[in-house]
Amino acid sequence: MKRSYLTTVLIMIMCGTGCKGQNEEQMTNRNNPLNCNPETGICELPDTTMAQKGAGIKSDTAPVKLIYFTDPICSSCWGIEPQLRRLELEYGHAIDIEYHMGGLLPDWSYNSGGISKPSDVAHHWDEVSHYYDMPIDGDVWLQDPLPSSYPPSIAFRAASLQSSEKTHNFLRRMREMVFLERKNITRREHLSAAATACGLDTTRLWADYEQEGRHRFEADLKLAREMGVRGFPSLFFVNAAGTQVFVYGSRPYEEIVAAVKKLNSEVSRQTYAKNWQDLFAHFPTLTAREYAELSGQPRANAEKQLQELTTAHKLTRYDTKNGSLWRVRQ
Repeated sequence: MKRSYLTTVLIMIMCGTGCKGQNEEQMTNRNNPLNCNPETGICELPDTTMAQKGAGIKSDTAPVKLIYFTDPICSSCWGIEPQLRRLELEYGHAIDIEYHMGGLLPDWSYNSGGISKPSDVAHHWDEVSHYYDMPIDGDVWLQDPLPSSYPPSIAFRAASLQSSEKTHNFLRRMREMVFLERKNITRREHLSAAATACGLDTTRLWADYEQEGRHRFEADLKLAREMGVRGFPSLFFVNAAGTQVFVYGSRPYEEIVAAVKKLNSEVSRQTYAKNWQDLFAHFPTLTAREYAELSGQPRANAEKQLQELTTAHKLTRYDTKNGSLWRVRQ
């Protein structure tokens, strides 16, 4: 693999309100604020020290709490979806997952690291799609580029006032829209469509968006600063004693499980049905990579079965230039 590819910036910036108002010389000389390395699965801020943050945070609802900092347009977070979905099935009974938005892209007011405009991101998203084996079409940055990741993040926070399950489905649907369908999810019509598809009340969503949704998103950014978050995905596992284990980036499944076991060795792996009917009943949409992870099959076998189910009119397939997404045929 080429060295230049490993250091390519896939999508950048998480610098909060401090990004605005810098003069051109400062912006040009400033180090690239967020380098995304597909090999490590990390989008990292330079010159930032990960301190021992989050003191006093404990799990009071389950043996282990996962405090997950993410962003709707974070490609590395899309890359870790297969592992997190498996974690939900095998350890969901013992883990309380708490989602927080981290503010990946405030705006485009910078010029460093080889990416100075949205179109620079398109090719990189196509590359990272192949690396993670998760379908991503970077052409959204050519056809209808997003000016920021803040609107979908605020929408997620507004949705969280209605239903936890529907909100998580909402985040998934937004990601499918931007990564596969090339839709600019800062646009209200796309966010409304995603909310409706997940059974959310859109009238309430937009009412909450302007007030409590913004407040909750600002609280997420504040918590991220307090916990020393410097990139995505950032996963903080904590137990009832307040002991913390940090997993940084899109890591292999067993490494994530090891973090859980380190906090509570008595937590057991729960078995689940791995047939396609049960998996699609739990997760309405699956990629081939996800299906392989959840069904325990080799990747090639998993995709072959998905293709056979599509031919048998059991599933439908949404194709992109970099992979497909399957759902049960209605």
